Amino acid sequence: MLRRRSILGAGLAGASLSLAGSAAAAKPNSASTGAQAGEPFQLKYAPHHNMFRNLGGDDYVTQLEFMAAEGFSAVEDNNMAGRPVEEQERLAKAMQRLGIEMGVFVCNFGTAFGKPSFASGRQEFKENFEADLLKAVEVAKRVNATWMTVVLGDQQLGLRQGFQDAHAIEMLRRGAEILEPHGLVMVMEPLNFRDHAGMYLERSDHAYMLCKAVNSPSVKMLFDIYHQAATEGNLIPNIDLCWDEIAYFQIGDNPGRREPTTGEVNYKNIFKHIHGRAWKGILGMEHGNSKGGAEGERAVIDAYREVDNF
Repeated sequence: MLRRRSILGAGLAGASLSLAGSAAAAKPNSASTGAQAGEPFQLKYAPHHNMFRNLGGDDYVTQLEFMAAEGFSAVEDNNMAGRPVEEQERLAKAMQRLGIEMGVFVCNFGTAFGKPSFASGRQEFKENFEADLLKAVEVAKRVNATWMTVVLGDQQLGLRQGFQDAHAIEMLRRGAEILEPHGLVMVMEPLNFRDHAGMYLERSDHAYMLCKAVNSPSVKMLFDIYHQAATEGNLIPNIDLCWDEIAYFQIGDNPGRREPTTGEVNYKNIFKHIHGRAWKGILGMEHGNSKGGAEGERAVIDAYREVDNF
């Protein structure tokens, strides 16, 4: 997603290691993480492509191998739908071999940003969205994905909220008709007003209402803890209020959108709470690294070991 490339690319600069060096670096660093190094995490945290490029190497598959060696059991890739079919198939084989589950990819680049899309009721956006979803179904089949992120676009200025909601519900119901036969789920992502001013969907209660109105197993919420920390706070109570409609979480500390322990969010308590509610789904690591190079990548892993220790 264009809005995220600069964010997610932060901290990934640095020279690539040789193949031999990458293989050595891919081994869990027990000195930095203690007895837990390489053991599975209690929750399914999902790194993104190039998050561990210095430690895992330039090739996507060697990065997946590094993630698995460090105890991660999922990965997410916003840009998966834009990758060549051969690459999607190659990655799917690697994930299956390594026991890594596919998290979200973005299903509607064509109707997401800079357009009054879902809220407008315009026929062209309905047609574009249907085309995006039909393509996304094929991508999901190739990479064994269940969830796809959907962004509902801009507010429609000059149109009352009720009409905007009705248009969005109609779009989402059409999406559900396409996805339900395949057992796929689009997860609506509320975006914070500070970073993405003017977006139609900002708050968790608004997303929850839309889920209830559509009433489909194929239309659920993506609760991005970073966005909701900025928009509304009150994180654990709001997670509980939305629980039955949440199908996916994403992570990022606030401010800065970096790994846990770098900002104000008490991720250890939040993860403990989510784990206590028997969450079996994925939590996408949709954030940048606070430090560059291999040292910064190791710091990300250490941070997750710290907050997963509950």
